[in-house]
Amino acid sequence: MCGSCLTADDGSYVQVPCAAFLIFHAASMAFIGPRWANDAHPRTKPEDFTVPPKWIPFPSTTVFLHHEARRMLADNFGENASGRSDTDRLWDVFERCRLTIHRSCRELEPGMFTLLSELLRKPAVPAGILLPGATDDRHEDDWQSSSGGVLRWLDDQPPKSVVYVALGSEAPLTLENIHELALGLELAGVRFLWALRRPADTNNKQELLPAGFEERTRARGLVCTGWVPQVKVLAHGATAAFLTHCDWGSTIESFAFGLPLVMLPFLTDTPMIARAMAERGIGVQVARDESDGSFDKHGVAEAVRRVMVDGQGKEVFATNAKKLKELVVDEGRQEQYIHELEEHLIRYKEARSSTSTS
Repeated sequence: MCGSCLTADDGSYVQVPCAAFLIFHAASMAFIGPRWANDAHPRTKPEDFTVPPKWIPFPSTTVFLHHEARRMLADNFGENASGRSDTDRLWDVFERCRLTIHRSCRELEPGMFTLLSELLRKPAVPAGILLPGATDDRHEDDWQSSSGGVLRWLDDQPPKSVVYVALGSEAPLTLENIHELALGLELAGVRFLWALRRPADTNNKQELLPAGFEERTRARGLVCTGWVPQVKVLAHGATAAFLTHCDWGSTIESFAFGLPLVMLPFLTDTPMIARAMAERGIGVQVARDESDGSFDKHGVAEAVRRVMVDGQGKEVFATNAKKLKELVVDEGRQEQYIHELEEHLIRYKEARSSTSTS
């Protein structure tokens, strides 16, 4: 929730102290920065987003490549149909809330919450990574029958042999992107499970996959265009790696199972997350053309092979992913973050009550 005031039935404003719960990783919020920092250090060109902002005082990989910066500037800092930018609205949230709460932890982003508190001039509180809970089986019977049983297919695969491919529902994939990704998976020669969503700019008459792709890869691959229980797939013993667009939610889910990553980011903070994970040595990014962000089958195949096939490199990625899991997937430590957040909110409430009665 966010905002510092609510509207009553009579149209008047009721001052209600609120907090902003932000599902983005904290470093991306620091990169965007508050309004005052952007006013002091304006960023108006793509080049301004390819270097750390002046308000981040320590070395940081929280930057964009040129093609990512162009999209960031247009999508987040440019005016939309409302006449305001998304970033301008985010700045309102920063200014109107009394504290910000982040789905992250100090082990993942050391120093970032101290910096955010200084930038926002209010507490920035980590809530922990909020690990996924039990999966929802309500629709599983229908899904199993209509899609051939993804989990049953995984049951038939050797342990740690499958790369799970899922790029979410918002990545702006084109038909060309899908074809290059498919041909890259074919070229890599590994087992794969692909949760594929049809791009918005295609119709049912268009061939979603390259001609003959499913026939050629049937013995080692499965493409599912329906619902896939992602957490169950990531937890399955046959799953060895995750090819992801690196949104923060999916990345956190990968932590829970210690999976190395093949990363193909597109929007908003996902390129930053991908670089942070690559810096930790838990995976590699698919090579992109710096001018336009395009990728091809060879880049996909090379990245998948590095994580899934190439002997020593494969072991390093797997070991680092397990170490990261041990670092952050500590139930007691994550519960402690919730307790600290609760205590913070109670202290704030008591301080407000004391101020109101004095």
